[in-house]
Amino acid sequence: MTINPLAQELNETLQREAPAVYEMLSQIGKRYYFPKGIISQSAEAKAKAHKFNATIGIALEKGAAMHLPSIKAMLPDIDTADAFPYAPVSGKPALRDLWREKQVAENPSLAGKKVSQPIVTSALTHGLSLISEMFVDPGDVLILPDQLWGNYRLTFQVRQQGKIETFPFFSGGGFNIEGFKQTLWEQSKTNEKLIVVLNFPNNPTGYTPTVAEAEQIVGLLRELADSTRLVVVCDDAYFNLVYDDGCIQESIFGLLADAHPNLLAIRLDGATKEQFVWGFRVGFLTYGSGALGDLDATYQALEKKTGGLIRGGISNSPHVSQTLLLKALQKPETKSQQEEKRGVLRERALRAREVLENSKFSDVFETYPFNSGYFMCMKLKNVDAEPLRIHLLDKYGVGTIATAKRDLRVAFSCLEVGDIEEVYDTIYQGAKDLES
Repeated sequence: MTINPLAQELNETLQREAPAVYEMLSQIGKRYYFPKGIISQSAEAKAKAHKFNATIGIALEKGAAMHLPSIKAMLPDIDTADAFPYAPVSGKPALRDLWREKQVAENPSLAGKKVSQPIVTSALTHGLSLISEMFVDPGDVLILPDQLWGNYRLTFQVRQQGKIETFPFFSGGGFNIEGFKQTLWEQSKTNEKLIVVLNFPNNPTGYTPTVAEAEQIVGLLRELADSTRLVVVCDDAYFNLVYDDGCIQESIFGLLADAHPNLLAIRLDGATKEQFVWGFRVGFLTYGSGALGDLDATYQALEKKTGGLIRGGISNSPHVSQTLLLKALQKPETKSQQEEKRGVLRERALRAREVLENSKFSDVFETYPFNSGYFMCMKLKNVDAEPLRIHLLDKYGVGTIATAKRDLRVAFSCLEVGDIEEVYDTIYQGAKDLES
């Protein structure tokens, strides 16, 4: 297939400045580019067409975006220009700037490191989809723990035909460093490129590594990068929702950015859980490369390819959501309100741990370690998770999620503190029902 000259130009930039990153690209990633079409021509017109601008496909009325008063009435504090026109493909520049400032402030390991400008995605799942298209060819191997979010299989395996290899997530009450290492080294014997997905706090278990564990993870990846090209995806959907002081308090992305020329770190974070706006669908994708060449040129090439994927997929992310998030981040009270809600979730997590210390539960299930996020997960001893899930619904009206044959996930984030003990007592009773 003939590659467009614009894609070829981006490829040549990466081959020159970051050859390992170029080799990480999928065939789709190598073909993609940001077109010099309507979007770029409209951007030029916006800057220079001082008399008439007849470019972009929206309707204008008296110099502003045409809109229905009934809809505008529901957005009294938002300017017409910040709601109704299309947002830029890679997101509102002011929002991207502010989110980058936020990332640096909250991740001390990023100090002095050059990472890309965050690209706005339609939440994190869209970001995962972009990464899968950009870097995963059929047969490419992805390393994930056995405790994984099921949507990874749709995104990487079903959609892009990647091959997921898992390792046991836990060992000895913490992250399974040896299992992770063994799987990495085994797969590196037959693969020149590996995609590694790190999801902390983890869904479904609600586990975040300790500082020592995080340093070991980074050390292993840096060592492996001497011989293997690594795309390391940091899924930070539940970032900042960490409840134990011993856990790493920042994204592992900060430790991985610029770790090795053969390692490309990609961070996915967003407003969904951090700002408690699940329906806004505003996420961010940030690259952190250890390339030895011109990083600005490297990131610009990656951004243009990613922008092309966005343009060819959803065109752009919603404008109103971006505007609302930008305005919220600019308000001084937002941070304290966010911390207040984080405190509520922490109280629920600690209450769940307190309840689960009761020894009576030990003959029915054991609890996987949890210290963060929205969830905890239990391993059932005598019954399967799916029959128990259905029984809890039908007899007791309690909803849980069966994530594996014997694993049941409970979202303590959904439970008031005063209800938590009853929920676990009900799960216990439901399991006893099935045992008998």
